[in-house]
Amino acid sequence: MDISQVAKNSGVPASTLRFYEEKGLINSIGRQGIRRQFGANVLERLALIALGRTAGFSLDEIALMLEADGRPRIDRQLLSEKAEELDRSIRKLTAMRDGLRHAAVCSAPSHMECPTFRRLLGLAASGVIGGEKKKLRKQRPDKSLHRTSR
Repeated sequence: MDISQVAKNSGVPASTLRFYEEKGLINSIGRQGIRRQFGANVLERLALIALGRTAGFSLDEIALMLEADGRPRIDRQLLSEKAEELDRSIRKLTAMRDGLRHAAVCSAPSHMECPTFRRLLGLAASGVIGGEKKKLRKQRPDKSLHRTSR
């Protein structure tokens, strides 16, 4: 398959295919004229790369999980660590969603007078929700938003 066929069949632009080849994520098997040629397994490899990117892995992390011959070399520990990272993100996003939903219907005269909204502000300021700062205490953000009745 030439590069244009791979791009068409995979939905990955030719420029990205060339970049992936430079990074060692995929390998062309030669050229026909000026067009790179790829083996049939390139589509499966691109699907593995897409799955890794969707899960939040960097291209360097993905490269470590691919053998030169195209077979996957999955690091199970890295998968477990990524799953834990995703769990943390899900908890943060769930807390943010719940806080925003509460703020949208809160009956307090001002959001600044709403205890739930104030807790959400505090969590955001401390970095517990979406920030880079250290957590001030070991508290699950999604639980803290539900202490006060709505």
